[in-house]
Amino acid sequence: MAMENVNITTASELRRVLTTMLVWVVSVILIVIAMPNTEKPRLAYMVNEPWMSSQLISPGEILIQKDAKQVEQERQEALRNEFVPYYTFDEGIGKRYVEAFLEKYGEGTDTVSAYLIQVVAEEMQKIYETGVMSQMDYSQMLEQDSLAAIMLVTNKEGGRCMVRDLYSIKSAYETLFTDSRLDGVRSALMKMDINLFIHPNIRYDGQRSEQAKLDILATIPTNSGVMKQGQEIINRGEIVTEEKARMIDSYNNFLSSRSDNELYMTNVLQMLYVVVLFTMFMFYMKLFRHDYLEKPRSLAMAFTLITIFPIMNSLVMRWSPQSIYIVPLCLAPMFIRVFLDSRTAGMTHLIIVLICAATVSEKFEFIVVQSMAGLVAIYELKELSKRSQIFVTAIMIFLSYIVTFTILKYMDNREVTFDALQQSYLCFVANGTLLLLTYPLMFLVEKMFGFVSPVTLFELSDTNRDLLRKLSEEAPGTFQHSIMVGNLAAAIATEVGAKSLLVRTGALYHDIGKMKHPVFFTENQSGVNPHTRLQPQDSARIIIGHVTEGLKIAEKNNIPDVIRVFIQTHHGKGLAKYFYNTYRNAHPDEEVDEKPFRYPGPNPFSQEQAILMMADAVEAASRSLNEYTEESISALVNKIIDSQVADGCFQDCPITFKDIATAKRVLIERLKTMYHTRIQYPELKK
Repeated sequence: MAMENVNITTASELRRVLTTMLVWVVSVILIVIAMPNTEKPRLAYMVNEPWMSSQLISPGEILIQKDAKQVEQERQEALRNEFVPYYTFDEGIGKRYVEAFLEKYGEGTDTVSAYLIQVVAEEMQKIYETGVMSQMDYSQMLEQDSLAAIMLVTNKEGGRCMVRDLYSIKSAYETLFTDSRLDGVRSALMKMDINLFIHPNIRYDGQRSEQAKLDILATIPTNSGVMKQGQEIINRGEIVTEEKARMIDSYNNFLSSRSDNELYMTNVLQMLYVVVLFTMFMFYMKLFRHDYLEKPRSLAMAFTLITIFPIMNSLVMRWSPQSIYIVPLCLAPMFIRVFLDSRTAGMTHLIIVLICAATVSEKFEFIVVQSMAGLVAIYELKELSKRSQIFVTAIMIFLSYIVTFTILKYMDNREVTFDALQQSYLCFVANGTLLLLTYPLMFLVEKMFGFVSPVTLFELSDTNRDLLRKLSEEAPGTFQHSIMVGNLAAAIATEVGAKSLLVRTGALYHDIGKMKHPVFFTENQSGVNPHTRLQPQDSARIIIGHVTEGLKIAEKNNIPDVIRVFIQTHHGKGLAKYFYNTYRNAHPDEEVDEKPFRYPGPNPFSQEQAILMMADAVEAASRSLNEYTEESISALVNKIIDSQVADGCFQDCPITFKDIATAKRVLIERLKTMYHTRIQYPELKK
């Protein structure tokens, strides 16, 4: 049996380690893929504003790129002045149409002799030898320029000719009738549909024309000069002119046009960087929060946040590097602070900021500004008890951004203008607005990772909720007992640094199982004790059953797991000692089986559960005291808690002897206050 337990534990531990490694690897890969690793972060600037970054030096010979509009304008101008379209002369077309004309009318007609038909054919042949263009091309080219020319290619030999020296369909038709020998038969010729035999024999050559355009465009330089290696491009505080802007753009393009080997090396270095930071985070968890490594949901939430926000940051860097401060990185420490603890929130935020800093140009400024904002977020949400705290926190984070960013800018350049900072200020406004999503997103995080926020605990502790109101109606004594236990436990939790709201809420629900048989519990009895008619085993079964009944009620009413464990552990694996002792006294010679008298457990495994166990036992026992003196209360508290310690009730939870001593002191002080003796009022003498 022991070997089986060892094997189960080993398999569970191995599964947990493998899951952690898988989450770790997937997170690293996603972050590196999202990083703008195909190019270095582009340096942001604003024309006619001071250069806010450090001095920029040319790393090599860099061509200064012209403005795109200027290059396009020069190209259009060159095409207008130098481009001549290519046309191909097809001799076969004229020959075919002249032969067709003679074949149809070569013998002459009733009104036109064969001789005159031959004259028309000769004129038609001359026109085709000169060249006929389509009517559309001919008209468009002459409308744009009366001196328009084309390159006419005949038998692979080209020559430049003027468009006006060629014929269109219309001018060719009109030219046929200009011969004086045809004066008497023009009307008859017009009726012969001669226009059907006039067809363009000069056609546009798209391939040659496009190549001619490319040749012309290739002669237009895209750069206006060269920056030498070591040459200063711009210095801090210098105004960014149009020329300086082109030099900075050329520098950005130079960094972007790297070889595949350089890009591969960048990917490797980025992955190593992220791996180092993730390793730091895991070392922190191992050294200071080892319990989180055993809680998959805690680790899953931390890694999810560490993955999501760098990806968001990388996407913004790709689309708009000037808007980098719009990403609400402070959401991550706010969630971690609410659901885990402040130290882990700080470490998580630091890891996120350092990963994001790898993609921005002003790394020092970015790290300082985001770190200060994260510290403000963690401090402001040290205890989330009201929705208004989210709004206040967003305002404080916004002010932190403004103050820290402005101070850093003026430290670098005291002549910086408001206009130069305006865009960043607008990003801070958007950032603060997005932080207001913390409240609705908190519900999503709760459902995804199974956490319970302080806001949810406040809602659960509302005594007007249906379940608690039903408890107050069906088991009023138990309800009052739960409230008293909650007050005592919360006071202890505050003193020892535990979660007071959690333990108070757990106390309200820890005895809800007593609603099943309320009269069997002394706090709900009014003179009649039904246990007098039962055997000790049956009484113990009913008393112990309030734990399992409570779990059923809690599950039916969708009470979170973090509250249900208080129902399971408030008696741990202890004995129902009243009935156990009663049975043993009645059977002194019998070996008694403890199992029917023992609670199912488990024992408390958190500080808050241990506090509730102590407060519950002491509050219930305090009602049995005959007199409430400091000595009797102190003796009762010490006796009960020492008995729990001796029984090993707290061996599975991280509570110290100092915490137990503090709990005793708080319980004694509170019980003395609760059960103080009131003075007797004097009677008025007559």
